[in-house]
Amino acid sequence: MARLNVNPTRMEMTRLKGQLKTATRGHKLLKDKLDELMKQFMEIVRENKRLREEAEKALEDAYQNFIIARAVLSEATLGEALMIPQQSVSVKVTNRNIMSVNVPVFDFQKEGGSGNIYPYGMAFTSGELDSAMISFSDAMEPLLRLAESEKSAQLLAQEIERTRRRVNALENVMIPNYQETIKYITMKLEENERANTTRLMKVKDMVAKKAIEDRRKQNEAVCQRCVQQEA
Repeated sequence: MARLNVNPTRMEMTRLKGQLKTATRGHKLLKDKLDELMKQFMEIVRENKRLREEAEKALEDAYQNFIIARAVLSEATLGEALMIPQQSVSVKVTNRNIMSVNVPVFDFQKEGGSGNIYPYGMAFTSGELDSAMISFSDAMEPLLRLAESEKSAQLLAQEIERTRRRVNALENVMIPNYQETIKYITMKLEENERANTTRLMKVKDMVAKKAIEDRRKQNEAVCQRCVQQEA
């Protein structure tokens, strides 16, 4: 803990107490935000795991069927069959707010083909190629959702790190510094008050002694006049 370099005055202590109150309240709010961010992050991570497994399963099936199709069909026939795509995918990106963090939302739509995903006729191709096309099409949605989830998790992780640094700075640096400085100012003010009290007591004693001395001198003067009159 380090004490702030301030003048030990009551006005400064009042100002520091206000800042300490604000820092303590900010620490609580940031701690609550950090807890909620962690909760949202864990939910996204669980969803991310599910989407990854779903996408990997669809891609695994697609690649297995595609490998078989390549073994059955010639390279020229396969290239000709897949030369012109039947469908395209358009993606619109918007944002949603999670604890002041804007995370992406992917809205995608398949265009063209009128529901037919095969860019070829059925006469010269194999069923494995059909299965591969279906698996690739099925993998599109979980892949895009996975990308959305991955980016959301990344943004939340960055915000969690920033919030954690702020919480730690308040908890371990700013608040202890304010408390140490307020304690120091309180001790200095109490010390000054004791010193002022001691000075006042000394002044009071000096005034009392001077009054006693003046009274004694007055009494002596009166006695001398009385002696002179009697003589």
